[in-house]
Amino acid sequence: MSIKVQRLAHVLAKEISSILMLEVKDEDIKFVTVTHVDLSSDLSYAKVYCTVLDDEKKDNTIKELNNAKGFIRNELIKRKIQMRKIPELSFIYDESIEYGNKIEKLIEEIHKED
Repeated sequence: MSIKVQRLAHVLAKEISSILMLEVKDEDIKFVTVTHVDLSSDLSYAKVYCTVLDDEKKDNTIKELNNAKGFIRNELIKRKIQMRKIPELSFIYDESIEYGNKIEKLIEEIHKED
């Protein structure tokens, strides 16, 4: 991934986080954390990885985010990000934090056994 694509992905993550926190009216979506944006090399598609505060509502929240992606994309257009075209958004639940917690617990169990 080029430096330009990385920089734009970081800008998108920051702006999407801001939109979710300030502009979206749904209370479940307000507590979503954008962890990473994977931007395609031609800048036309963006996978937005995010985590949810309440694990019980994660499937519903991701579904609501994907339903609201048109609104979020329009808000990105209004913010005049330095891109010719705002990419198509796709929201995906980021399982890496759960995986990291699982590995951490396993390591703690190993150390307790020693």
